[in-house]
Amino acid sequence: MKRGIIPIFAGALKKKRTAAGLPGNRHSPLFRCAGPALLPLLFYASLAPEAGGQSAAKSSAAPFDVVHYDAQVEPDIANKMVTGKVLIRLIVRTDNPSAVEFDCGDLAIDSVREGGREQKFVRQDRRLGVSLLPPPKAGEKREIEIEYHGAPRSGIRFFPEQAQVYTVFSTSRWMVCVDAPDDKATLRLNLILPRDLSAVANGRLAARRDLPNDKVVYEWRQETPVPTYTFGFAAGRFRTLTEKRGRVELRYLATQYSDEELRRIFRNTADMISFYEERAGVRYADATYTQVLAAGGVEQEMSSFTALRESYGREVLGDERAIWLGAHELAHQWWGNMVTCRDWTHFWLNEGMATFMAAAYKEHRFGREEYLREIERSRAIYQKVRGAGKDKSLAFPDWLHPTPEDRRLVYDKGALVLHLLREELGERAFWAGIRHYTRTYFGKSVVTDDFKKAMEQASGRDLTDFFSRWVYLTRQ
Repeated sequence: MKRGIIPIFAGALKKKRTAAGLPGNRHSPLFRCAGPALLPLLFYASLAPEAGGQSAAKSSAAPFDVVHYDAQVEPDIANKMVTGKVLIRLIVRTDNPSAVEFDCGDLAIDSVREGGREQKFVRQDRRLGVSLLPPPKAGEKREIEIEYHGAPRSGIRFFPEQAQVYTVFSTSRWMVCVDAPDDKATLRLNLILPRDLSAVANGRLAARRDLPNDKVVYEWRQETPVPTYTFGFAAGRFRTLTEKRGRVELRYLATQYSDEELRRIFRNTADMISFYEERAGVRYADATYTQVLAAGGVEQEMSSFTALRESYGREVLGDERAIWLGAHELAHQWWGNMVTCRDWTHFWLNEGMATFMAAAYKEHRFGREEYLREIERSRAIYQKVRGAGKDKSLAFPDWLHPTPEDRRLVYDKGALVLHLLREELGERAFWAGIRHYTRTYFGKSVVTDDFKKAMEQASGRDLTDFFSRWVYLTRQ
């Protein structure tokens, strides 16, 4: 996501461009009635506030772990609605949980079944609680199928005049799921669209089948577990240009640009992938990477593809150095999508890293002065926040009501701190640390202290003073 586009929790659901609400307070039990019966609902979605020091493991308080979603989604672009069904495969962690809970935004739930049998459920406060009968044992696998429909106000954007639709960040607004960054799963998505529309979604396109009434279903498979917030799709009357660069197929989707213009707009993509692979020490995780130039102000990374505003293409055609956004969103394929903050209080590990890595790529591509311009921009933004007395630890105590200054800290202070750490450690130790951190936690979830320890291990340095001063603000 671009600077300023940050998830906002319940109670602070005012969108900032592509931001959408996320659930909060998942550890407190709540009891609600389902018909005549009392249905205990187990909230487990957002993790307890912290200031660093916890492990990268998933929260042990969650009573189950979703491992796979099998979804069918049909967006109605003209009426700005969505209908769907999703089979959620989960592994139970504790004996005899009487209920499980998912996030469902403002979606209306039509039915809940397990093994073809109707199940009791209750929907309240953007949560869907489902009773499990018979109660499962720890280690048992269960599959719950949910049918739903709705007119989401966020999480998915419809453009009827352009015959376009795409998702933006908060997956539970258009598909029932566990909407927490540390809950990674695989996905099979069957996307039903009018026959004249093309589409992109996560992972690989496994099949395309014609349906009655001039419709088509695209089957996409995301076979590497990723956070649900990186699930998504984009559809429209896009032209597609494909280039094969090494082992990765690059795809560019647009409506307003010629093939030659698309090659110019995205000519650095293959080099960006090579640069990030070298800096990360880990290869790009998918066989394809798609960039979509779509209607509206979208700036959103998703697993294996990115949706960008159409004007980004014009900016790059006018100035070859105006590639920060493309570089930032591509960096998330490593730092964010695969090495993921365990909860939003450590969001700088996603966004500060991607902001810094975009500057580092511009240094690689255009030279040191270009990098320093990006760093000075981040420094100036941070100093303005600090001068207003609104500096905070990058490991936030909570992320329930983030302010505009909090958002700037996550992106720009985060990038500046990484630059200062680079200067502190020197080139060899710093980049060795980035590789060690990325390799160690690739496909996992992290907190700030995981990053600190990885950099210490790679450099042989005690970074307590540095992190106390710049990250945790416990020492000036």
